[in-house]
Amino acid sequence: MPLRLVQVNIKARDDSALGRFWADALGWDTSSEGPGVTNVEPAGFTYPDPAVLYVDVVTVPDPETVDYRVHLDLATTSLDHQRELVARLIRVGATPADIGQRDVPWAVLADPEGNEFCVLSPG
Repeated sequence: MPLRLVQVNIKARDDSALGRFWADALGWDTSSEGPGVTNVEPAGFTYPDPAVLYVDVVTVPDPETVDYRVHLDLATTSLDHQRELVARLIRVGATPADIGQRDVPWAVLADPEGNEFCVLSPG
């Protein structure tokens, strides 16, 4: 049986705030299994579901010591979709990021805690 990725775990200073950002960004819901953990999951998700990828945002006491705790790439279906998605992500709290990418067909943004992610061009 093939192995399947089912969860991405993001470390954060504020799991609730960062979890809300990613839920808004993805159009998903949040839940919590306890203090310091925000689950970001598709609407109607029931754990465990090996066919669904979900995100756990977990508060950690130590500050980030490397440039990236996580880097996600988001897919788009058209150039219009890419532009709309970038605009929506900025409205919910992302900021444009310059990581030296120069002239590329994807957009680099950062979440509210500074984790960079890309909004890919279609194809």
